[in-house]
Amino acid sequence: MVSPERLESMQKGWVRTLERYRVAPADAYPAFDVLVAAYTGPERFYHNLEHLTEMFRVIERLSAAIEDPNAMQLAVWFHDAVYDSRAKDNEQRSGELAVDLLGPIGVPASTIERVVRMIWATAHAAEPPGDRDTRALLDADLAILGASEERYARYAAAIRNEYAWVPDAEYRAGRAGVLNGFLARPRIYYSEILFAEGEERARTNLRAELDRLSGKTL
Repeated sequence: MVSPERLESMQKGWVRTLERYRVAPADAYPAFDVLVAAYTGPERFYHNLEHLTEMFRVIERLSAAIEDPNAMQLAVWFHDAVYDSRAKDNEQRSGELAVDLLGPIGVPASTIERVVRMIWATAHAAEPPGDRDTRALLDADLAILGASEERYARYAAAIRNEYAWVPDAEYRAGRAGVLNGFLARPRIYYSEILFAEGEERARTNLRAELDRLSGKTL
């Protein structure tokens, strides 16, 4: 849950970002309402406003390396705007939603194209992205992997809830595949800040969850 004060702060940030593209607040509010409704859906146990809040904190810490902070703000907002645990095209559809909501209110096409490319990258293909802003977005999206043991456990439980429709054995196998995929990478985090602070803890968290999935630990 996000407090009313936090939600108000997020709304103000959204309006400030769009004002930089000469979008009036009255035109910015409807899109904000659509996004909030999406991220507060009853099926959102992890991919919700708390996740966005945590990502914005990471983006702020990485701000010195970000080339287009306004596009980054929009990419964070839209990257999980469409989230259906049964679907395989969430990133594609989230990008389409960005086009549908940002284009009519006057955000430049070049910015929207950049935002959409970043959104698509959050499918987390093994190939490293070529630009710094996309790498920063991916680091923010995966920052949860390097969280404290308690926060990581809450995250893992929330992901399981989002996949409650998947039988346990099937979920364990699928989830293990995802976790092993991250562990197989030379590094999880691209930025030096997150790599130094969270890489080792992320790998510890991932291995601990794998042990739980395999029944080695309770």
